[in-house]
Order: sequence, then C-alpha cells, then structure tokens
Amino acid sequence: MARLLVFVNSVALLLFGSDMFLVGANRPPAPVNVSVMHLKADSATITWDVPEGDIIIGFSITQQRQDRYTQRFIREVNTTSRACVLWDLEEETDYIVQVQTIGLYGESQASQRVHFRTLKKSDRFPSNSSNQDDPTVQGLDKSRHLQTGEMIIIVVVLLMWAAVIALFCRQYDIIKDTDNSNSKEKVKPLSERSTPEHHSGGLLRSKFQSVPSINIIEV
Repeated sequence: MARLLVFVNSVALLLFGSDMFLVGANRPPAPVNVSVMHLKADSATITWDVPEGDIIIGFSITQQRQDRYTQRFIREVNTTSRACVLWDLEEETDYIVQVQTIGLYGESQASQRVHFRTLKKSDRFPSNSSNQDDPTVQGLDKSRHLQTGEMIIIVVVLLMWAAVIALFCRQYDIIKDTDNSNSKEKVKPLSERSTPEHHSGGLLRSKFQSVPSINIIEV
C-alpha cells in the first residue's frame, strides 16, 4: 500500500512538472527595446518591441516610484498595441517601469527595468527625430497641416468676398453719378424759362413803341 502511494505521488509530480515545463516553454518572450517617449510633467509614453513569431494578446506594465514601495499595475488584453501612456504622474519624480507581454499560455518574464524622471510643468520635452516615426506624432502633424490648410482656405474666401463687395460698391457709385448727371441735363433752370428783365428791374420795352409827334405851325 505504501509503495502504491509513493508511485501515485511520483506520477502526479511528474505530470505537474511536465505541465509546468510545457506552460513555461509556451510563454511569450519578454519585451525588448523598452523606452520612454513624450515625457512631460504628468505623463509619459512607454513603448516596446516584441520578437516576431509569437502570438501576443495583451501587455502588463508595473509602475513604481523610486522613493516608495507601492506599485501600480496596468493590464490590457485583446490588443496588439506596443505602447501605453502613463497618466497622473508627479512632476520631478523618479519612476521605474517594467513591461510583460501576455500570450495564450500566460505572461512573459518582466523586461529590464527602465528608469525615467518627469519634468517640471514649465519645461518642455526636447524635440527628437526618432519620435517622428511614432503614430501619435504623425497624427498630430497631420492635424496641424489640416488646420493650416483650412485657415488658408478661409482667408482666401474672405479676401474674395471683400473684393466682390468693393467692386459692387464702386459700380454702384458710378451708376448713381451717371443717373444724377442725366437728371440735371433734362431739367433746365427756372431762370432760363422766365421773361428777361431790364437792368433796373422792369420789363424791357418794345422797340416799336410809338413816339408822340409834335407839329409846329408858324403864323
């Protein structure tokens, strides 16, 4: 009976060990090239790469302040993302992060620890040429180009409308002046229609007015 129990225990240990070996062998590899991008006073973006040929269904990130023992865990599944934004960070604070990938048979080993320090609120993240390949940066650039193009179109349309309004006002003034000139030519002044007067204010006498005749008789 004792030998039977020993045999059963040995088989159980063997099966358990083989299962653990198979699970460990099927786990995804740890992430590589873990880096920090878009560093700000209250946020940072963590990016990483995954070796090809492995099925990855999610990721897990461990975030810890360097001066404290408390940790923050971020876990997301059903995603193929290779980046995660850390929010609600404190300015001028040191943090340590590690990334794990999640596969069909469990999680990978943790990546190497990455240290970073947040900036002041008045500081700005220096421009980095490597960030141009990031989809977030590309999206921001596209939106800026779209906004600039829209502003140019709006300015051009406003200028065209202003030119049309100015031309209309000019034509209206020309037509109005022409109408006033024509009305003045049709209506003559009253002085040209009245009877001419003498310089002294009276009416001019007729040239053919009869002059009284005088007859002188000598005796």
